[in-house]
Amino acid sequence: MIDLNMPEKVETMQNNMKNLARSMFRPISRKYDEAEHEYPKELDFFRNLPIMNKPKKKDPAKAAAPKKPSGDEASAKLGANLGLIFSTEALCWGDAALLLSLPNAGLGNAALLAVGTDEQIERFGKKWIAMAITEPQSGSDSGSICTTAALDGDEWVLNGEKIFVTCAERSDAVVVWATVDKAAGKAGVKSFLVEKGTPGFKLEKLEHKLGIRASDTGTFLLNNCRIPKNNILGSAEVKQGTEGFKGVMKTFDNTRPLVAAMANGIAAAAIDFLKEQLEKSGAKLDYKQNVHNLDSVEKAYYRMEAELEAMRLLTWRAAWMADNQQSNNLEASMSKAKAGRMATLITQEVCDICGPLGFSRKYLAEKWMRDSKIMDIFEGTGQIQHLIVARNVLKLNSSELR
Repeated sequence: MIDLNMPEKVETMQNNMKNLARSMFRPISRKYDEAEHEYPKELDFFRNLPIMNKPKKKDPAKAAAPKKPSGDEASAKLGANLGLIFSTEALCWGDAALLLSLPNAGLGNAALLAVGTDEQIERFGKKWIAMAITEPQSGSDSGSICTTAALDGDEWVLNGEKIFVTCAERSDAVVVWATVDKAAGKAGVKSFLVEKGTPGFKLEKLEHKLGIRASDTGTFLLNNCRIPKNNILGSAEVKQGTEGFKGVMKTFDNTRPLVAAMANGIAAAAIDFLKEQLEKSGAKLDYKQNVHNLDSVEKAYYRMEAELEAMRLLTWRAAWMADNQQSNNLEASMSKAKAGRMATLITQEVCDICGPLGFSRKYLAEKWMRDSKIMDIFEGTGQIQHLIVARNVLKLNSSELR
């Protein structure tokens, strides 16, 4: 039987993160939304936390192939992935853009821990690492990447352009996706660690955005950029089919539930704000009331609460599966698709119901509406997630279902 009760230690951790979000993130949320591209110096506090600068080295004995569910409840565990999910939601209740600005916690750090060697983790583990995937002609279809990587002696030579890179200016290094063999399609796509200051690696510009403005987003140009041969993440071998690409894509199975948790946090913030305003206006939320006796605003509130719980359960399941070495490709995409879309709709509806309060910059409701939109776009759009879900359910590959 599934136990949906949160363990006391997890609940305590989540409450601690919520208090941190309330005391540190909320007070500076509007400040850095308006001061786009300015680094939030208050976040330097996080540089001294062990989780940020001392990643654990991988245990080869635990790096076996994903296990299938055994039904043995005694073997189930709540691990690092689920713990990170709870922390992420709580901190994004405070401000998602500030979470994305935490030192040494970039998407590239997740990629390093997912597929990097012990030597690479030792060498790059204390750096702030961004992830560069998207290109002007390659968005959600990561297999159509045009940036190239050619082996020249003991160095890889990279050429291309990467856009919409999160933490572009603040990071110390970047995981760059490039193809070593364009004719091989997805099988030729590999990821490479490129340090800032490497000749031929240039930050071209920073973007001005609708939401998550406290997080810097930029464009990189790679012009005959040379990096050491051992800076490739995973094997350089181009295997038949898409096995090599699947190795690179494993990063997303860990990070898509994190994006879902971010969306959950933003949606929870908006729902809490709506509840606060309803109570101020004299409304009393009564869960014992018959649904047919509720007014339209109460119905909307309860529906949004129900959607948030569904978003959370999908997210928790995906993270729990990762902690228990179960393949979660389907569940990761389900959680991200549901949370990304519903967070956008929930924050919009909260602003609608709150009227002037949802439109005024005096409150954060309009900011949450702007911030939530990216959750349905980055890490693979909602449409891409639905495609992945369909392929998993129908047992079809990418060539059979596009």
